[in-house]
Amino acid sequence: MITAIVMVQAEVSRIPEVAQAIADLDGVSEVYSVTGGVDLVAMVRVREHEQLHEVIADRLNKVEGVVGTTTHISFRAYSQHDLEAAFSLGFE
Repeated sequence: MITAIVMVQAEVSRIPEVAQAIADLDGVSEVYSVTGGVDLVAMVRVREHEQLHEVIADRLNKVEGVVGTTTHISFRAYSQHDLEAAFSLGFE
């Protein structure tokens, strides 16, 4: 699984609608409304590298109200949540 973190700048008056439209796209697992230099953070998860272009460039960037994006592709995931789930298997 390939994960991309997409920082989204949106038209301020349309942030909730933009967030929902992005969340409805195939390949987008979550969208967060955040503070700071961007308005939204979208998590894109795809099986193949080539799919990133389809999801981000062809669809997400074309959502009405998206002003700009910056994409970060992850190399490795570190998660306490995932570790806790793995170590708790069979101990219910």
